[in-house]
Amino acid sequence: MPSSVIDHFSYDADAKSLKITFVTGMVYLYQNVPQKYHKMLKAASSKGRYFNHYIKDHFTFKKLEDA
Repeated sequence: MPSSVIDHFSYDADAKSLKITFVTGMVYLYQNVPQKYHKMLKAASSKGRYFNHYIKDHFTFKKLEDA
């Protein structure tokens, strides 16, 4: 199901990093994210709600770029 907040995301299992591109064009890299969070984000019916509840403010992140 498409998200009104998240455009797309990818996960690097070796680095345990979750890269999220928001519909605004902002790109963030969340670090030390266990793979289960990526799997649950993929399965979530509301990606934005899952992100806000389980990822945002729970993992270290850095802003990478604006589209």
